[in-house]
Amino acid sequence: MVVTMVPLLVALSVLQMVSGSVLESFEDVLLETPSLLILVPVQIGTAGNLGSIMCSRLSTQLHLGTFELSIDNHDVQSNSLAVLGLGFTVFTLVGVAAWAIGQALGGTLTLVEVMTISLISGMLLSVFVVVVSLLAVYGSFKLGYNPDDTTIPVVTNVCDITGVLILFAVVAIVL
Repeated sequence: MVVTMVPLLVALSVLQMVSGSVLESFEDVLLETPSLLILVPVQIGTAGNLGSIMCSRLSTQLHLGTFELSIDNHDVQSNSLAVLGLGFTVFTLVGVAAWAIGQALGGTLTLVEVMTISLISGMLLSVFVVVVSLLAVYGSFKLGYNPDDTTIPVVTNVCDITGVLILFAVVAIVL
């Protein structure tokens, strides 16, 4: 496990540094809009949590011998829909909370703007989480690694940088 994880964790650490640099480039926008500042860590954390849930469920199915990477697989469909449904619920609540806290801190974004940003970026990120989780579990298995060890760090780190990029792409379109 150490031989597998050390190179993986080094690569993921480099990815996190890149993610931090990308996030730093948006510092001015974040400081001007408290609601967006609140959305960033929650969006990233939620994506990581959704990815962890998906990877754990798929890894369990893999160990039970019921996992098949196919769009027709009922288990893949139900797990994907569960993650998307949970994402919709959480990102709706996050949008309302970010708007309310942003207003308390003197923010100028409307509820519609914050909800639009939260839901669109959150749902795009949820779809990305599903795809990356499926590929991570399948790829890990095909490479001979235990998906229980490798997939969650990969998915959470990839979703960190992707979450920032998706969030600010949506912000650029909405605002």
